[in-house]
Amino acid sequence: RDFDRQIAEVQVRIAIMNGYTALGLPVTKTVR
Repeated sequence: RDFDRQIAEVQVRIAIMNGYTALGLPVTKTVR
């Protein structure tokens, strides 16, 4: 499950780079 956590972190970084506000999803929800 650490692997899943790493994937989540990568997705968050990508979302921040692309502008996560455009997705309308809070980053905290993606992390958890």
